[in-house]
Amino acid sequence: MHPFNFWNQFALHRSKIILVFCLGLAPVVSQAQIFKWARQNNPNYDQRTISYGFMIGLHTSAYQVTYSDKFVDQQYDTVHSVMAEFSPGFSLGFLVNYRINEFLDLRLMPKAGFYTHKLRYKYTDETERLQFVETTHVEFPLLLKYKSMRRGNVRMYMIGGITPGFELSGKNDIQSSTASLDIRKNNIQLEGGLGFDFYFPLFKFSQEIRFARGISNMLGPDPSIYKDPLKRLNTNTISVYFIFQ
Repeated sequence: MHPFNFWNQFALHRSKIILVFCLGLAPVVSQAQIFKWARQNNPNYDQRTISYGFMIGLHTSAYQVTYSDKFVDQQYDTVHSVMAEFSPGFSLGFLVNYRINEFLDLRLMPKAGFYTHKLRYKYTDETERLQFVETTHVEFPLLLKYKSMRRGNVRMYMIGGITPGFELSGKNDIQSSTASLDIRKNNIQLEGGLGFDFYFPLFKFSQEIRFARGISNMLGPDPSIYKDPLKRLNTNTISVYFIFQ
């Protein structure tokens, strides 16, 4: 039996392969051209220096735990681990968008965010205690939006910036008769994400996903048996926003 030689076969049938490839590529190119030259809705919308809108956000958030040196002390040898759990929430707000140039915007998005955080304390005797923290934060994301060229009625963008937040109200519940974990009221987060603008005849609709990492230590100053095993608590949040302008 003669061995199969790929390159010889390719040389023999090269013209046929190229023809089939071109025929297969033609519909894709055709659709791309249609998409690029589609009739534009609101063609001058992005020429506005200042524009306004509102947003609805869905998110899931959790603390990132950093253990302290006391975690390995004899006093806490019954603590097996402290596990952070992601919990859902939502946010509501509005935006003010300032156009810097064709591809860059500065965006302020004040919003109220409703958060739930859970810390599950597991012990060596297989018991558990749950720290349950509910908070409402007023947040002021200050973001830079870098946009691609508009293609028809769609535009892709990247977004990032800093978000200070201040607790409006909060509640700590713990499944125990002992004192609860003290949580700070203020937080600062770094945010980054990407999204798409969709242009309609009467408005612009955007969808974006954003990742936020808290740089503030959320552990409060009050001592408790739940604080001592921990050195830092930082927030991690994944959000999806629906924006109407």
